Amino acid sequence: MGRLRLALRELYEGDSDRAHRFRYGLLAFDLATLLFIVLSSFLPRQPVIEGIDVLVGIAVAADFLARLAICPRPAREFLRPTTWADLAAIASFLAPIAGEGAGFLRILRTLRLLRTYQLQDRLRADLPFFRRNEDVIIAVTNLVVFIFIMTSLVYTTQYSSNPNIRNYVDALYFTVTSLTTTGYGDVTLQGTGGRLISVVVMICGVTLFLRLAQVLFRPYKVRFQCPTCGLQRHEPDAVHCKACGTLLNLPDEGSD
Repeated sequence: MGRLRLALRELYEGDSDRAHRFRYGLLAFDLATLLFIVLSSFLPRQPVIEGIDVLVGIAVAADFLARLAICPRPAREFLRPTTWADLAAIASFLAPIAGEGAGFLRILRTLRLLRTYQLQDRLRADLPFFRRNEDVIIAVTNLVVFIFIMTSLVYTTQYSSNPNIRNYVDALYFTVTSLTTTGYGDVTLQGTGGRLISVVVMICGVTLFLRLAQVLFRPYKVRFQCPTCGLQRHEPDAVHCKACGTLLNLPDEGSD
């Protein structure tokens, strides 16, 4: 078991090419899972779809157990919302009675994976586009994660009782129109719980939109930690740190 734990830790936390490819694979698997959830919501329940559900659930469970195995304090992991999101997603695939909408909670783990410093460092190294637009990408990711989580909540709580919520796209449509405060009124949520969900969507959605607008229109700065004071952002042509005056050696990709 010790050798297996070391091998898993190298894959999940290591800096080798194999570890980086493995984490890219996890990210691709999470996104493919979400696509499958959306597409399968339009199809009748068939043995093939249920079989894929079980296979996805087994894969998600194996990933969850592997992460738990390499954690120094496994019990503390159950204090994290993302851990319970993983469990809800596993239950939704292996036992659909728990609610198919819970599968959308899988995107919480995608956010956690994207926020790990190992993957972020690799994305900065491999993708100049990510390096130049990291803040925008993270802000967009936060907004997308919120949209999918609220879509999951709307679908799970409404699809069996609300004739206007028949599939994930209906729930997604309501979520987007609510958080943009457009509110066409053709789809509404029923009951006190539905109204509370609508309030959360509007308040939190507007906040995330403002954050995205802030990073989109903020002047571009280079991410580079000052060796003296630790300031992270500097003007692209900065020679000295504006906070402490330390001489900087900003990386320069050169001009075309």
